[in-house]
Order: sequence, then C-alpha cells, then structure tokens
Amino acid sequence: MADSSDSNAAHHVPDGRPVDEQLADLRVRIDSVDRQLLSLLNQRAQLAQAVGEVKKIDGSPVFRPDREIQVIDKLKAANPGPLKADSLGPIWREVMSACRALESRQRVAFLGPAGTFSEQATIGHFGSSIELLPCPSIDEVFRATVAGSADFGVVPVENSTEGVVARSLDLLLQSPLVITSETSLLITHNLLRKELSREGITTVVAHPQALAQCHGWLSQNMPDAERRPVSSNAEGARLAALDPSLAALASERAASQYGLHVVQAAVQDEAHNRTLFAVLTHPDRHTQSAPTGNDRTSLIVSVDNRPGAVHDLLAPFKAHGVSMTRFESRPARSGQWEYVFFVDLSGHLQEPAVAKAVEELRGICSFVKVLGSFPVDKD
Repeated sequence: MADSSDSNAAHHVPDGRPVDEQLADLRVRIDSVDRQLLSLLNQRAQLAQAVGEVKKIDGSPVFRPDREIQVIDKLKAANPGPLKADSLGPIWREVMSACRALESRQRVAFLGPAGTFSEQATIGHFGSSIELLPCPSIDEVFRATVAGSADFGVVPVENSTEGVVARSLDLLLQSPLVITSETSLLITHNLLRKELSREGITTVVAHPQALAQCHGWLSQNMPDAERRPVSSNAEGARLAALDPSLAALASERAASQYGLHVVQAAVQDEAHNRTLFAVLTHPDRHTQSAPTGNDRTSLIVSVDNRPGAVHDLLAPFKAHGVSMTRFESRPARSGQWEYVFFVDLSGHLQEPAVAKAVEELRGICSFVKVLGSFPVDKD
C-alpha cells in the first residue's frame, strides 16, 4: 500500500498548495487577463473605426493585404514567447477581420460548395468576419467578382504536385480582374464515406486535380474503383453523403460539413502538397498594394511569332537584374497556334528595376497585361 504522503504529493505542485486551489487561482488570473484582452480588443476596434472614417475621405480600400502582412511581421519580430510566432498570424487575421467588418463586411466569392479547400483558403486569408459567396465553378467566381456581386474572388492557380490550374490562367487573360494578394494552403486529401470502411465502395468522386494528386494511392489500394471527376471536392463529399457506394476525396472540414467518416486520412501521393490561390478584385474597386520588401509581380505577355521573339522578351529581365519565378505558356485561343506567357517576377512594380524591365517589355511584346504586384505568401 502506498504511503499517505505519496498520495498527498500527487495532488500538490512545488508551492505546496493543493492542485485544486492552484487551478482555481490560475483560472481567476486568466479570467482577469481575458477581460483586459477584451478591453484592448475593443480599443483596437474603435481605432479601426476611426481609420475607416479617414479612409472614406480619399476612398482608400478597406482590405490592405500589404498593411496586414506588415502588422503580423512586426508582431512576430517583437514576440517574446511562449506563443509560437506561427500562431500569431491566424490570431491577428481574425482580429483584423473583425475590425474590418466594422468598416464594411466584405463579400468574397470562392469555388464552392461549403467545405472546399477554396473556402478554407478564403477564411484563412480574410478571417471569418466576411460574407462568403460559394460559386459552382471557377468561371462563376470570376463572373461574380467582375459584376460586383463579390468584392474579391479566390481561385486556385497552381498545385505543387499537378502544376497550374489552366482554367484560372485562361480566365485571368480574358477578364479585367487583377491579383491583389495570394495565399497558399497545405492540401490533405482524405477518403470520406458514410460507412467507416472501404468495403462496398464502387466509385471515388472528386475534383480532377484531387484524383490526380491521389492517383498512386488509389491505384495501389482501390484499383477496381471507378474515378469520377466532379466540379469540386466538396461536391464529391455531398454526393458521397447521399450514396453509400461512393467515396470522396476531400478535407476534414468537408467530412464535418456532410456528416462523413474519415475512412483513410492523408491519401495524397505527396506529403507536402500545397495549392496556391490568387485573390482577385476589379481594379476600379481596389488600389494596388504598396511594396512590402517581399513582393511578386505577375504579367501576361505575348510576342509575334518570329525567330528569337521569346529570347528577346527575356532580355529586359536580365538587363535589369530582375528574377523570374514563373514562365508558363498557354494557347492564345486565336486559332493561329499563338501563345501567351504568364510571367512572375520577384519584386514590386514600384521598384525601379522591375518598372524599367516592364517598360522595356512593352516595346518588345505585342501584348502586356500587368495582373498586379502583391505580397508573397510566406506560410
């Protein structure tokens, strides 16, 4: 039998008081700090309202991704811990989202329905104090943003495994929208189903990109299952909730949304599978972000079909020491075997080297469209 002193020691910590007493004292102190935080948050909200009134005078935009990134970076640099620096971004994005909503509650279109990775990326970037506008297709995200039904649109543009999202690039060429910011998301695909087993699954439904990103796992573990592409992973989850013979590839958020079991977690072929999303807006409704010191400038260019034309369009970047981080060709859809090029540059259009390179480019190319200069996503 254990000595009574051993039993008492199990209920005490170094200051000698019973655990219950110490917990009660700590909880009182936490409650006091929470009330101080509440008071400070409301003070911040009042200041944000004052900022909003000043912005109305010159028509400044409510959402300033460059400013929000600078706020978070300064807090990370000043953080003494024990909070992890990576934890500060999500906390302050929610604080800033709630304060922004006092000025104007923004409407953001994304590829729906509810439960998609696009929705997750949207909330992660803007915070939850927004009006979400789920759209059935990428085309509809563009249409809603152009028409003004949404202040912003969020679309996937590139996956680290499967490459560019061609439809998004094609629509960037055709529409007047510009990129105001970007956000990336670690993509984890889970096998979801009404039943907690793989037995009886005849068909796996998901967005074509998700099916491609899980090709190896599906081939090895479910070789006889049909793979049926649908408009989004969340749509696949919705269908799987209606039919026990179907399984979906989607997020845990979608599983919760549609009442499905996670039969197998993380079935994507690449562990570090990320998707980059572009945040779009109409240039008449939003001014360009200011330089942050870590920016990207995106362009669409086209050159005449002649020998050496592509070499010539690269020359201004080399001449001015501007680094190119993307060079992607797409058919121009002119029916004449012509191509346009999507180009990403390191730096901001307000930086002299970038500005000079782009200006020279206009003299070389038959078409130049600046999609925007915006902060690089660092998550």
